[in-house]
Amino acid sequence: MRDYKELIKSFTQEDYKSGRVNLHIHTSYSDGLGNFKDFVKVSSKFKAIAISDHNTIQGYLENEISENVIPAVEFDVWCGYVFMHLLAYGIDVKSDELKPFLAKSKKETEMDIVRIFAKRDLKKLIKAIHNAGGIAVIAHPACCWAFSLDGFFKKLKSFGLDGAEVYYPYARHRGIIKFHTVEAVKKFARKYDFIVTGGTDLHSEKLSK
Repeated sequence: MRDYKELIKSFTQEDYKSGRVNLHIHTSYSDGLGNFKDFVKVSSKFKAIAISDHNTIQGYLENEISENVIPAVEFDVWCGYVFMHLLAYGIDVKSDELKPFLAKSKKETEMDIVRIFAKRDLKKLIKAIHNAGGIAVIAHPACCWAFSLDGFFKKLKSFGLDGAEVYYPYARHRGIIKFHTVEAVKKFARKYDFIVTGGTDLHSEKLSK
């Protein structure tokens, strides 16, 4: 099995900023507009992409992927009073460990009002991601309403979190609900030796650099 952890660790800031690497993409399998197969077809134009639909890996189970596509999923989960999104990268999509945490209905993949009531246990979820061969990364952490980002990251580290999404555009509503600065995210990601990732959180029909 490919060592996705080392692959992701090898990506640079320029890879993310130039668009050569995009590890946060949604399709119509969750709340995106794009076609999973179409994104796989154009993946050769990129160094790497990760299709990370909300709470589902159905796209991977129903389609072939190329070597440029990193298997991924984005989970809705609570850490105490903080609602967060947890990206799982490099997972074995056929792993039984992940099945209890996956969506049971389409609404759990696309409707915010349903997804916010997720009852996933964060510690168990991170353990399941690791047992499925993957790494656990917090998505767009500047939007998490933790009083202290330092304390929040420290807690997540103790739970086994591997990384933080640092290179993220914070466009549209994400830019409005930011509770922390990107510089703070970078600072504490370094402090806790997190793997740094990035992506555009694409929800549109076309995938381009």
